[in-house]
Amino acid sequence: MADKITVAGVAVDTRHWIGGQRVASAETFTDSSPIDGQPIGEIARGGPAEARAAVAAAKAAFPGWAATSRAERARLLHAIADGVEKRIEELAIVETTDNGALLRSHRRGVMPRVAHNFRFFADWLLTLEHEDFETRGHANHVSWDPAGPCVLITPWNAPLMLATWKVAPALAAGNTVVLKPAEWSPLTASLLADIAAEAGLPAGVLNVVQGYGAEIGDALTSDPDVRRISFTGSVPTAERIAVSAAANLTPLSLELGGKSPLLVFADADLDLAVDLAVEQYDNAGQVCLAATRFLVEESVAEEFTRRFVEKATALKQGDPRDEATDIGPNIHPRQLEKIDGFVRRAVDAGARAVIGGHREDGQYYAPTLLTEVAQDSEIVQEEVFGPVLTLQTFADEEEAVRLANDTRFGLAATLATGDRERAERVTARLVAGTVWVNCFFVRDLQAPFGGSRLSGVGREGGTWSFDFYCDLKNTVTAPGGWKDHG
Repeated sequence: MADKITVAGVAVDTRHWIGGQRVASAETFTDSSPIDGQPIGEIARGGPAEARAAVAAAKAAFPGWAATSRAERARLLHAIADGVEKRIEELAIVETTDNGALLRSHRRGVMPRVAHNFRFFADWLLTLEHEDFETRGHANHVSWDPAGPCVLITPWNAPLMLATWKVAPALAAGNTVVLKPAEWSPLTASLLADIAAEAGLPAGVLNVVQGYGAEIGDALTSDPDVRRISFTGSVPTAERIAVSAAANLTPLSLELGGKSPLLVFADADLDLAVDLAVEQYDNAGQVCLAATRFLVEESVAEEFTRRFVEKATALKQGDPRDEATDIGPNIHPRQLEKIDGFVRRAVDAGARAVIGGHREDGQYYAPTLLTEVAQDSEIVQEEVFGPVLTLQTFADEEEAVRLANDTRFGLAATLATGDRERAERVTARLVAGTVWVNCFFVRDLQAPFGGSRLSGVGREGGTWSFDFYCDLKNTVTAPGGWKDHG
């Protein structure tokens, strides 16, 4: 296996990054591009041995990093952000090649956000304080103590952005990290290791290991030296991680699937509602927060559908490296088969494909809208994770809320209405970790993020991230009684 491959002119190391060194594995796996299905290269395939080595490296580096001042930690995180900004074009083209998301989005939004992740948590660290308080004259002081080595397992749909959303606060909190990227999109995590090393991050503070699912994941999540696990991905994988972590009572943060609604009321700005609806095809529908279930008030449903179809059919699907492309490929043949299976079963059960409903050439699936779907049907209840949306109607506010909440998930919800009081009433009743009113995907890193029900456990963002990645300590000090050492 070659130690490095060249991706669109960018050299990417295919080995693990453990303890400040590149480490090869006896076995490899093939990483392919969803753009054309062609192999990109062979990637080191880690297992229990690599997992143990990475955790050991993180454990060895932890005391020194935990003792590092907040100011120095923040400086190094800003240095990593500087390195990201210098390599935005390289990171963008490598990630587009690896996971098929739009190159224009990576250049303009995703990679700048990667740098912002580091800068935000570096700055937040320097202002992190809890107001002291008294109890019967005793002083209480709350502090955030670094917890220890953290295992961070990240998904393939936004590989580097979601990885750094976890890595940045974990490092800022004084923890060391073992990052395990998704096997379908591992390349930018390797580049991040290079950037962190160039920024001067001490050896062992950030480790990156690659591998397939449980082959390496079980060893990482069951290691007794791991003190935090953060995972973004599917519910079945989260269940396995929870079982693995239970033996050591390792705290978990889980951001899982969604089946989020877009509620469109008759008093909404219909052009805005349609724009929000079409936006749900972003990243070929591979967005956990996507509002895949349209719930539209009966009186405007026909007009909404007409305008939606007109706008959605104008989207250009094709090579994500083309500036004019709106929708790229789906990540993997297995995912494409899953998407198509959902649609075929829905149509067989009576659903009607207003647009789409079929594969295109290669790993592309036509943007799809299904109507005449039952509330208890699979297509309404289960996450597809592709460019497949459903449309149902409601008669009144009560029915809208009932339909919106009637799944096992609760990650997000989007609401379109021109009535402020209605917006307040409905959002108060929606089961969701995030609710957007007349907007979508507006994210501030200081806000709590996570899901309800099967959409996750815990919240991250701002102080919530430090609460998770730290052991909070309250020191209670009695008044007076101090000896004079002068």
